[in-house]
Amino acid sequence: MKPSGNVPGKPRLFDQVRDVMHIKHYSIRTEQAYLQWIKRFILFHGKRHPSEMGEAEVSAFLTHLAARGNVSSSTQNQALNALVFLYRHVLKKNLDGLENVTTAKKPSRLPVVFTRDEVRRVLAHLDGLN
Repeated sequence: MKPSGNVPGKPRLFDQVRDVMHIKHYSIRTEQAYLQWIKRFILFHGKRHPSEMGEAEVSAFLTHLAARGNVSSSTQNQALNALVFLYRHVLKKNLDGLENVTTAKKPSRLPVVFTRDEVRRVLAHLDGLN
């Protein structure tokens, strides 16, 4: 079945997503991002309809993003949020069992400003006048 195949009397999947997002007052940018993630998810699974899939397929997609897609943790999290929204608010299904998803690594960040103690420790290792 196509990702937004027509069933007589039922709106297409992407129209349903848009309708729910408008009701919940999501921003247009969030709508665009979520629709792109939903589309990528559907294409990743050979154009299967999300109602035919569940936790295993969501987990496989998110793991693929982290392992092979080299996405950042925030990007992977946005994809997860889009799919949770789709299942919870549009398809009325809960996604349980996503514990085994390989998560993207968060980059280690250097502090912007040293604490007083850190400055003291650095200065304690210095020798000389220059």
